[in-house]
Amino acid sequence: MNSNVAVIGLGAMGLPMASRLAERFEVRGFDIAADRLALAAARGVTPAPSAAEAVTGAGTVLVAVRTGEQLNTLLFGDNGIAEHLAPGAVVVLTSTVGTEGIAETAARLAAQDAHLVDAPLSGGPVRAGEGDLLIVVGAEPAVLDQVKPVLEQLSSTLSIVGDRAGDGQALKTVNQLLCGVHIAAAAEALALADALGLDRERTLEALTAGAANSFMLGNRGPRALQAYDDDGAEVLSRLDIFVKDLGIVGKAARGAHLAAPVAAAAEQLFLIGEAQGLGALDDSAVIRVLAPELRKQGE
Repeated sequence: MNSNVAVIGLGAMGLPMASRLAERFEVRGFDIAADRLALAAARGVTPAPSAAEAVTGAGTVLVAVRTGEQLNTLLFGDNGIAEHLAPGAVVVLTSTVGTEGIAETAARLAAQDAHLVDAPLSGGPVRAGEGDLLIVVGAEPAVLDQVKPVLEQLSSTLSIVGDRAGDGQALKTVNQLLCGVHIAAAAEALALADALGLDRERTLEALTAGAANSFMLGNRGPRALQAYDDDGAEVLSRLDIFVKDLGIVGKAARGAHLAAPVAAAAEQLFLIGEAQGLGALDDSAVIRVLAPELRKQGE
C-alpha cells in the first residue's frame, strides 16, 4: 500500500482525522482556510498550497466536504483533483452527502483509474482524534483492502455494510434519522421537565439511569442545559448539520415511497432553529426552539 495520505477539508472532523492519521502515515492536508492549515502543521500534518498538490502521489485521499455538490466540484470541477490522482488511488468519502450521484461518482473515478470508498463516519471531533469513530463502509472488497489500515487508524468500529459505493451513505442516512430524532426527543423531554417545575440536573440524572436513556440524551442533555448560558454549549456538532442530514433522510424516504413522520417533525424543529439564528450553535441548542427560556430554579 502507498502509505501517503491526503486529507482534503480540515474542518471540525477533517483536522482531528488528519492529526490521528499523522501518528502512523505521511499526511498532507489542504483547506481553503489558512488558519486550519496552520493548526494542521502544528499537529504533524504537512500543509499543501492546493488540493491538487495535496493529492499528488497519495495512495489514499480522504475527503471531508459538506454536500454532494461540494464533492462533485472538488473532484471534477475547475481545478478538480480527479485528474491529479495517482493511478490506482482511492478516494475515501467520509462525509454524509446522501446516496444520490454516488454510483456515478464512482464510475467517473474508475474511468480515470481511481476508486471510491464510501465511508461516512460518526462520533464527533474528540473521538476522531482518538481513533474511536464508527465508520460504515460500502466498497468493493479489493479496494477496501487497500485503505483498511487508514480506516482502522480512525475507527473503533468499522462496519462493512455492502460492496457498492452508496451502501455506506444509505446506512448513514438511517443512522442520522435516529440521531436527529433522539436529539429532538431529548430536547423536548428536558423542556417538558422544566415546564413541570422539575430540577433540571436531577431530572437528567434520573432519566439517564433508566430505560428512557439514549446515547443522545446522555451526550446532548448536559449541553442542552448549557445552551442557555451566555457562551452556550461547546459546539461539537452544529445545529445546521442536522438540517442537512434530516433533509437527506426526508429525500431518501420520499424516494423509497416511505412515510417518515417522526423524522419530518424533528427536521422542522431544526429548520426553525436555523431560521432563528441558531444554526452555528451546537445541535443541542434545538431545545431553545421549544423553550426559549428556562425557569429560574426555585420558581
